[in-house]
Amino acid sequence: MDFGLVLQTDPPAWSLVDRMRRAERLGFTHGWTFDSCVLWQEPFVIHSQVLAATERLRIGPMVTNPRTRDWTVTASVFATLNDMFGPRTVCGIGRGDSALRVTGGKPTTLAVLEQAMRVIKELAEGREVQLHGTAVRLPWVRDGSLPMWMGAYGPKALELVGRQADGFILQLADPYLTRWMVDHVRQAAADAGRDPNSITVCVAAPAYVGDDLAHAREQCRWFGGMVGNHVADLVTRYGDASEAVPTALTEYIKDRHGYDYSHHGRAGNRSTDFVPDEIVDRFCLLGPPSAHLDKLHELREAGVDQFAIYAMHDAIDATVESYGQAVIPELA
Repeated sequence: MDFGLVLQTDPPAWSLVDRMRRAERLGFTHGWTFDSCVLWQEPFVIHSQVLAATERLRIGPMVTNPRTRDWTVTASVFATLNDMFGPRTVCGIGRGDSALRVTGGKPTTLAVLEQAMRVIKELAEGREVQLHGTAVRLPWVRDGSLPMWMGAYGPKALELVGRQADGFILQLADPYLTRWMVDHVRQAAADAGRDPNSITVCVAAPAYVGDDLAHAREQCRWFGGMVGNHVADLVTRYGDASEAVPTALTEYIKDRHGYDYSHHGRAGNRSTDFVPDEIVDRFCLLGPPSAHLDKLHELREAGVDQFAIYAMHDAIDATVESYGQAVIPELA
């Protein structure tokens, strides 16, 4: 199993660069950042510095979207980073949440996302695409490589992952839901004539190492609220008692009343008071290293190739160090 570290691009940016450098030394293989340039600093500028400060770490957004930037700009950014530092980037992408909603927008459609993933990947890897009726190619790209990993929850999105994406990003660490969603992705891949095992599965969720579970829950409760934004979209589309989406995912948002994006991804976000302890325990990894190892073994058996730590709490460095010393050596 690979391990990734997910950070928000809060200033000062150099602290993120330093944390990613240390994470590589501790055995992490991937470094990820949020991509919401109103709430945080612009990630791709910082990605270049992380790549310069590390040797093997693969870098990407978790996740970008098709609307914040023109697709040619996104492709050129990735291709430029790869040209400078080797093929060490991954494009994590989804329909969009905070980056769009914080400015009054809304997530894009799956149809637009499908087209964007194709265009960005083709351009970044040096191939020609038709864009607005015009043939477009980045003529300076040679032997380009850009894995496209898509974030998804609902059945139609999972189908798109299986049909087109190189990787699947699932933002929760519940073994039951993980198994359900991975099975849907692999079935969609098989239906599309692809090798189901060729799709990399990445589970991303908060991890907090420590014995005070009550405190850890309060530090990570924000995550249930963030996931709840996507679940609310699923309930709007499919209903809260649909066979298309497990009630184990949708039931907990029944007491949700709006969401304050100014505190998105922050411990203490009052918009996440509706999230019960049970969901925090199911969606996150909490407790001593042995508890993390137990859950990670379950996730690996469910088909997970990478676990990416959302490190947005008051014990970032201690948790990363604990993983490097007690968790990664057991599973990497």
